[in-house]
Amino acid sequence: MEKYNYGVIGLGVMGRNLLYNIADNGFSVVGFDLDEEKVIELRKGVASGTKVVGTVSLEEFVLSLDSPRKVILMVPAGKPVDAVLESITPLLSPKDIVVDAGNSYFKDTERRIADLASKSLHFMGMGVSGGEQGARRGPSIMPGGDLEVFNLVKPMLEVISAKVKGEPCTAYMGKGAAGNYVKMVHNGIEYAIMQLISEAYDLLRKGANLNNKQLYEVFKRWNEGEMNSFLIEITRDIFQQKDDVTDGFLVDKILDKAGAKGTGKWTSQEAMEIGVSIPTIDIAVTSRILSAYKDERVKASQLYAKEEVKTPENTELFIKEVGDALYLSTLISYAQGLALLVKASEEYQFEIPLKDVVKIWRGGCIIRSVLLEKFYLAYSKYENLSNILLDQEISEIVKDKISSLRKTAAFAVSNGIPSLGIQSALGYFEAYTTASLPVNLLQAQRDYFGAHTYQRTDREGVFHTSWQNPNN
Repeated sequence: MEKYNYGVIGLGVMGRNLLYNIADNGFSVVGFDLDEEKVIELRKGVASGTKVVGTVSLEEFVLSLDSPRKVILMVPAGKPVDAVLESITPLLSPKDIVVDAGNSYFKDTERRIADLASKSLHFMGMGVSGGEQGARRGPSIMPGGDLEVFNLVKPMLEVISAKVKGEPCTAYMGKGAAGNYVKMVHNGIEYAIMQLISEAYDLLRKGANLNNKQLYEVFKRWNEGEMNSFLIEITRDIFQQKDDVTDGFLVDKILDKAGAKGTGKWTSQEAMEIGVSIPTIDIAVTSRILSAYKDERVKASQLYAKEEVKTPENTELFIKEVGDALYLSTLISYAQGLALLVKASEEYQFEIPLKDVVKIWRGGCIIRSVLLEKFYLAYSKYENLSNILLDQEISEIVKDKISSLRKTAAFAVSNGIPSLGIQSALGYFEAYTTASLPVNLLQAQRDYFGAHTYQRTDREGVFHTSWQNPNN
């Protein structure tokens, strides 16, 4: 039987496009799916000169692979991954490699690594970001696990990934389930940035009365400058999309109820678990949940009628301030996510290289942005930087824009425009940069009602006071 370099299980849109990408770059690939229609679809799209075959037989799939076999899973996270592993592992041989390229929960990956190791098999978790086009033309790829195993697939990953300045947007993310963890945090940051962009849009249309054509011009201008990024770019384009059902623009016809997958929620839960503050990511998850209460929100809007928004006197200045606020709150969202990676790397002994994380996020992925170039320079100088806000060059950017963030948040609050993301980013910054927080009072309260003890500013040790109630 003819042998192939790689095998891909799961021939949906993402799996099929990643398979084509691998084949385009000189590797032979066999695809497997239980759905024969997907196998037929795969065969139809095979490019001339590439070596690709599809099958609905798992046995045939396994037998057609070079040794050690390298199998990439492109199936939904959760039970489908376990189902595939249960079916395929009896057919594999010692030292074969299974790579999960879906959005699996990192603790599931840890469990699967141990389970397959007991069968003398290798298992890797690998984050892939970039959507359908990224999978086809070059995604950002975040592999983790056994370094020796990574080196076996590294040549393929480097050629199929996106490139920035000639450098591949893939690198070893660390031990164990580090690859899935980094992708989870990537998605949490993605949630935050999307929320912030939506709030900026809301401020511009309600505050400055901008129409979709004007919004297009604003986002076009932003994307041509320091805010250049994938999410700003696609937002720009959204404002041009006409509705093909009725007159007008499509964005105005879309219901304001957002969907969500597990990665955003996992990021928030995980940050709580290991003790890292990521309020802008948290509020982005919460905002999507809140959006689902459409009927209640409509009733509440009738019960609590708001006053008319006061249009700013200087529209151009207002647009600039909103842009600066969006830029800075986005920077702060990255800071929160990267701080989570620092703590997780210590907590789970992942040994995540922050410099490489921001390096491979510069291209291919959904949160790619020119801002990441500045982060890359910062981590190149200080690999153990606990928070990007502590970098001197980054601090100069923050100082330049913090006034705009405060003014934008104040405008939103005074005019009743929801801005949970912007306010949380500002609140995080103000708290993080304050040497003395009012938590001394909170600690006194905890000791008063629960004898939880406290520390003092003037001497070492742990203390408890028998608090006197002046009303007794």
